Amino acid sequence: MTNATFVRILSCFFVITFLSACSENTSTGGDDEIDLSEITVSQEAPLLGSFEDERLEKMKGIAENEHLQLFVEEETASLAIVNKASGEIWYSNPPEREQDPIASGVNADLLSSQLQMQFLNQFGQASTINTFSDSITHEQFRIEEIPDGVRVLYQFGQAEQSAGDLPVMLSEERFQEFTGLLDSTGERALIIAYTQNKDTGMYERNDSALNGLQLQRAIEAFEQTGYSEEDLEQDMAELGFSQDSEAGRVFLAAVEYTLDENSLVVRVPVEDIQFADNFPVHQIALMRFMGAADEEEEGSIFVPDGSGALIHFNNGKIKYPSYQQSVYGTDLSTVLTAETRTEETVRLPVFGLVKDEGDAMLGIIEEGASVARVNADVSGRLNSYNSVYPTFTVVSKDDVSLQADQQERTIPRFQEEAMKSDFVVRYVFLDGDEATYTGMASYYRQYLIENEALPEQITTYDKEDVPFFLQLVGSITKQQHFAGVPYQSLEPLTTFEQAETIIDEMKMKQINNIQLNYTGWFNKGVHHKVADSINVDRAIGGKKGLQDFIDYTDEQGVDLFPEVSMLNVHSSSGFSTRSEASRTLTSVAATVYPVNLALSTRDQTMEPSYVMSPRLVEEYTTSMLKDFSKHHSSGIGLKDLADLLNSDFRRNEQIDRTESEDISKRALGLIHDEGIKMMASGGNSYAFPYLTNIIDAPMSNSGFKLQDESIPFYQMVIRGHIDYSGKPYNLSTNLSDKEYVLKSLEYGANVHFMWAYESNELLKDTEFNYLYALQYNQWLNHASDLYQEVNEVLKHVINQPIISHRKMDDGVYETTYEKGISIIVNYTNQSVTIDGNTVEAESYYVGGVNG
Repeated sequence: MTNATFVRILSCFFVITFLSACSENTSTGGDDEIDLSEITVSQEAPLLGSFEDERLEKMKGIAENEHLQLFVEEETASLAIVNKASGEIWYSNPPEREQDPIASGVNADLLSSQLQMQFLNQFGQASTINTFSDSITHEQFRIEEIPDGVRVLYQFGQAEQSAGDLPVMLSEERFQEFTGLLDSTGERALIIAYTQNKDTGMYERNDSALNGLQLQRAIEAFEQTGYSEEDLEQDMAELGFSQDSEAGRVFLAAVEYTLDENSLVVRVPVEDIQFADNFPVHQIALMRFMGAADEEEEGSIFVPDGSGALIHFNNGKIKYPSYQQSVYGTDLSTVLTAETRTEETVRLPVFGLVKDEGDAMLGIIEEGASVARVNADVSGRLNSYNSVYPTFTVVSKDDVSLQADQQERTIPRFQEEAMKSDFVVRYVFLDGDEATYTGMASYYRQYLIENEALPEQITTYDKEDVPFFLQLVGSITKQQHFAGVPYQSLEPLTTFEQAETIIDEMKMKQINNIQLNYTGWFNKGVHHKVADSINVDRAIGGKKGLQDFIDYTDEQGVDLFPEVSMLNVHSSSGFSTRSEASRTLTSVAATVYPVNLALSTRDQTMEPSYVMSPRLVEEYTTSMLKDFSKHHSSGIGLKDLADLLNSDFRRNEQIDRTESEDISKRALGLIHDEGIKMMASGGNSYAFPYLTNIIDAPMSNSGFKLQDESIPFYQMVIRGHIDYSGKPYNLSTNLSDKEYVLKSLEYGANVHFMWAYESNELLKDTEFNYLYALQYNQWLNHASDLYQEVNEVLKHVINQPIISHRKMDDGVYETTYEKGISIIVNYTNQSVTIDGNTVEAESYYVGGVNG
């Protein structure tokens, strides 16, 4: 059996680097294929250090700037970063890891690793390797200096064949066939290599005897028989076993570390992750223990769950699962048909550590965020450290089930090509007053501004009151019957004229600065057909009614955002699921079924929505804008373009999630270039530069039991640049008006309702029964009271960023805004005294209004 397995195309850069052992980092973009089994990576020359630190005896100083020093340990490729301002040393791997009383086996090895890779075999079975166990200990790595840092090349695995390359078992017929083909040496090798099981008659591989010369003779014997991969497949099918050859389990990867002002930038070039075609790399985990805190340290892990959450060091919650969440939520082209999740979405590609002694580390995922997952855990489970780190998907995988002769077999399907993005994380080191989660949010906000990834702060504003976010539902589809034949008709819930009535009544109730999202106004209601063109629904007033309504909102100073869905198609009318829907890895159209709220499962008896292929999003956005612009609306509502991110695994036309993110940004740019303001649902960070308003912004975390606190990190990043609100009050799970007001004041959020003019009864027996409390008359007075109370406080801090947020006591929090106004909220049922000021139970205190 041959051990030669070839990888996909490598650049000439790798030819030069690995075959010529050249230290020059040049790339000429060649097309040569390289046999990984012929490559050897090793350290050929000592690493030259430029400076020293007596605290880091075994390390060499490699790079330095005004803020940081980078040290490398030549024997292990581990790093240390010295923050010159504070003197704090941040380690890539815990310096006392060898004394860890908990970690053992692979968990002990991981403490010394900088990169972990999970790869799959032809059966979809996963195995993991890491830089310490599979590269460093075998001295299969090379450290090279690059501008402002170092590059470490890793080789995982060895090319030599092993016992695992021989079949696990052979039938008696196959064994006899082989012995008849071999000479006496080969026959004896086979007899030593396999032992017959007396019960089954099968010849089973004798691994204990297969080493050294005996292993080589057995391998040669199989080569003499001409045993092939096809023979192995046949034997596995007939004898009911599975295995994969260990030949070809050689991998290459590189990690680049560079200093950039007060940051360490860590890059894993995707083209440097090299693997054999039959062992694709599924995921990588990067810098699992960067900055990890031990059991003696105090502080918190910051994770970007929803609005943000803290996990306190050493909180003892090891009986609960560790934290894992995908950035930007679920890819609907990979979701299981019956899968439903209620957790908050990660909107920001960040994470961090805050140490109580005055140092903090913020991680910003700069490239590959759309295929990243943030992971965190506390000490006591697998090791003695509190840690947070990202993993990245390199090649996606799914399973196909085949049925024949009353038997079922599952085979894996892999993404055709690796992700078209490098994986880059910027680690920022903060100290002093900045070493808090508030300081991290402030840094990230400024980082986004400097990279033109956040709108400029709103400094001129002609409104005296804070926004009131209102969503109105125009029309829905409802099943009717004619002569016993069912059909779908449009049911108007709010016509344009009725919308004017609602706004007039809101004005009478002193509800001002209305930001109006109007959904269900074109192409057959809320679940409209694909938005390649726009036909205003006659049921709510038609084209003339819309134009009159736009004129009316302009006169009333109401900002109107007619809502459009671009990524999910709820109607197959005018949409080809065969050619226009995204494909899953199993080659079926990606569909999403409605959730049955009672059972919390997907209801496959109802009509699904379809995932639009990203390759059509720009085309349809351009076409939609051509019609939309004719109506002269100054704003547009985006149902999903800033909320969802999906792949398309269509054969030979693959669009991975990193490419899909770029497509969504270009589509947002097309709208922005038309001068149209955008109100978006959800609000993922890549959409920030284009947005004016965000509705359904995260107002808490998912409540995972490992977490200890919810924080307004998301709000601290965007406030003053983008107006926002949480979910509609009348469709939310708020326990009380007081809680809603307190959360709005603490998080600097605006009041939000979703209404319809007609009775709630019209929603019965429709697929829109989740909109169970829309009738505006039932909520108008309630909404006015909430708005007046929130507005009375927040109108003093319109467009001011949150510059500080802190926990004063259990259930008591203080939020400070840019110009010094602070709000203390008390969620408890007892009054508290803070700095001489009494805050009543379930109430708040505002300070600095006249300051």
